[in-house]
Amino acid sequence: MYEMILFDVDGVLLSEKRCFDTTCLSVWELLYSPYALGIAGEDFHPTPDEETINRIRQDILDEERILNWLKSRGVNSNWDMAALLFSFQLQELLKQLMEKQPDYVTAVLRKPLNRDAIQRIGKIVREEELAFDPDYGKVIEVVNDESVDRLDLLSRINQLAEEWSGVKTQVFSHGSALWNLCRDVYQEWYLGKDQYKKQENKTPVYPEKAGFLEQEIPLAEPKEIRSMLDQLIRRGIELGVGTGRPDLETKVPLASLGLLEAFDSNRIVTASDVVRAEEIYPDHAPLGKPHPFTYVKAFFGRKTSDTRSVAVRFPLSGAKRVLIVGDSVADLLAAQRMGCHFAAVLTGPSGQKARDTFEEMQADYILDHVLDLLPLIERLETESRKKQVTEPTEID
Repeated sequence: MYEMILFDVDGVLLSEKRCFDTTCLSVWELLYSPYALGIAGEDFHPTPDEETINRIRQDILDEERILNWLKSRGVNSNWDMAALLFSFQLQELLKQLMEKQPDYVTAVLRKPLNRDAIQRIGKIVREEELAFDPDYGKVIEVVNDESVDRLDLLSRINQLAEEWSGVKTQVFSHGSALWNLCRDVYQEWYLGKDQYKKQENKTPVYPEKAGFLEQEIPLAEPKEIRSMLDQLIRRGIELGVGTGRPDLETKVPLASLGLLEAFDSNRIVTASDVVRAEEIYPDHAPLGKPHPFTYVKAFFGRKTSDTRSVAVRFPLSGAKRVLIVGDSVADLLAAQRMGCHFAAVLTGPSGQKARDTFEEMQADYILDHVLDLLPLIERLETESRKKQVTEPTEID
């Protein structure tokens, strides 16, 4: 039987809607805000209504087709999603600008792309009267190269830029100035002014943003989820979390729903832990899922040094006593590399359509809903007891 269960958060306990909304708003801002590229085609404003948010999401995710593709390739971090989608459009724009300003574009690809650099690119585009209409769906056609490491699709953007420019560049890489800009924009949208200033220690570009932190949607009645977690604890099972959300975005919603205290605080590992580890071990980045670091650190305990989690050999010793519960291919890949069992929950963005994928990838269990976890554990306990009764006893 399992002695530890590690849960993903998005798509398992909480709806991912607001996170994906925030990803799309981030790309929208970086393209159309006068404090970013500021290209023509949209009137950017920092307080869109729900109808506008839904329209932006449908455009940027190409009616969810891009989201399903990203999930199938194991992209789990919303920061990575925002960086990938914007970076692709930016390199397409620079490719077009190369025809008119080759020396300028060549120089751009050799220097970090921070906010000032992005604004300068937008200024040149406007001066050249360059018409650019983002083709969001094209990212699948161009980036969907199976030879590219699914852990780092951003590397493909660097390759594309090198192919048309002849410049070997790393400006689109994970952890680059551009990636950090995309992260900052995402955090400002999600946290809102006050929490952004408090958590990031930065002044928001748009203080009008209200933030989505207090608007999270649970995937079941919180009392029912808590009851299930408490019953698992009474069975002697340790509960932990391995999520692509940062600390604040994990703990505030779970606490507000009365769920946080059910988890061992030493086994709650978030994107904040991943970022800190990547700063110490940049040669091992990216460490976000589908890399198993998040779950490995939760397994060892958050107080254990990052060195142990980064340098561990797979499969983990004792992995079979651990069950990982997630909604994505990224979670499954991490669990399989660790040697842990995996329960796929069909409440992610693909819903029931994900069943075939999880069956093909040989998930150990497939659940319609996280609340189906307790009946699964009860069934496994019953089967284990029956097996012990029916097994013959050796006689000396």
